[in-house]
Amino acid sequence: MKKSLILGAALVLTVALAPATAQQQKRVVCYFSSWASYRNGDGKFEAENIDPFLCTHVVYAFVGTNPDGTVRILDSWNDISLNGFKRFNNLRVTNPNLKTMVAIGGWNEGSTGFSNLCRDATLRGRFVTNLYNFVKTHGFSGLELDWEYPAQRGGIAADKANFVSLIRELRTRFNPEGLVLSATVSAGIWTVGASYDIPQLSANLDYINLMTYDYHGSYEGRTGENSPLYAAAIDTDRTLNVNATVSYWVQQGAARSKLNLGVPLYGRTFTLSNPRNTDLGAPASAPGSVGQYSQESGFLMYSEICYLQRTQTGWTTWWNSAQQVPYTYRAYEWIGYENVESVQIKGQYAKANNLGGVMVYALEMDDFRNICAGGRYRLLNSLRSAFLSP
Repeated sequence: MKKSLILGAALVLTVALAPATAQQQKRVVCYFSSWASYRNGDGKFEAENIDPFLCTHVVYAFVGTNPDGTVRILDSWNDISLNGFKRFNNLRVTNPNLKTMVAIGGWNEGSTGFSNLCRDATLRGRFVTNLYNFVKTHGFSGLELDWEYPAQRGGIAADKANFVSLIRELRTRFNPEGLVLSATVSAGIWTVGASYDIPQLSANLDYINLMTYDYHGSYEGRTGENSPLYAAAIDTDRTLNVNATVSYWVQQGAARSKLNLGVPLYGRTFTLSNPRNTDLGAPASAPGSVGQYSQESGFLMYSEICYLQRTQTGWTTWWNSAQQVPYTYRAYEWIGYENVESVQIKGQYAKANNLGGVMVYALEMDDFRNICAGGRYRLLNSLRSAFLSP
């Protein structure tokens, strides 16, 4: 891989272009991790920190499932006692055009609960009714399904078809009320084939968020980019990149207008085995250090990354021209992440390929307080500007 200091890079598209849909509404979907309200100091993020004009849709993460088909509130103190749901939905008072969504599922929820609920038609019907009632009772604009992943992680092969049945039945309940129905799906091509009937998802959902990130992590034992746009010369698996994922979903029958390109507002971190070998693919012995606010090894929010770069000497940042993303390192620390340039390129990519939207995970990871002096929500603003530009 050719590496160069952070400089401009040309955008090369390898997905065949399709005609743009007339009058197509462009989406900017923004996840909000409700547990960020428990972080200390400058890391604390609540519904009131959301700018309701930066996104077309904001997503409250997460609620879960119960075996009887009811919706499980994961944090009743935050969501109900402190009026988390209500305060979130009150963003529509400021911007009536904003859609406030609630996401059910997530990585920790897994697949087993969804699988058990959806394999039995009666129980699935009860689940659909309870989801509809939950959305209406708490005043959300719609529901985001984040089943990770049908037919895997404790699921059964029939999940693929049962997921479609769930979506169709929800669609029937949601349409008369004008409620939005969407899903957040895996980017891994090895996962997609087993989990999703792509033409049916495309036909029955308002939009589909592609989780085009987490392609690499410290578990691999070598450094790698979190969200590479294209493959690098060292890649033995040429599908572990954004372009390969988008290409596959389109080739398998997804309408471009239904797809949102996922952009991470965080980086994946590594501990180098040898601080003199800092290249992409360098041996790594462990995850990187825990972040001040995120408190998770192998993971840093963009606000934490830019703060380290701003306050610590010795950080060196390189532009990975093959994959159109940066990485930065200091001593034994190595981080593959997004910066202003890389998110602009991703926004241009989504626009040039006529995708319906972009999605960020998650709002509280951006520099929402402007502690790095680049402006509030620097990454989100750069992404949406590139994607929504005339």
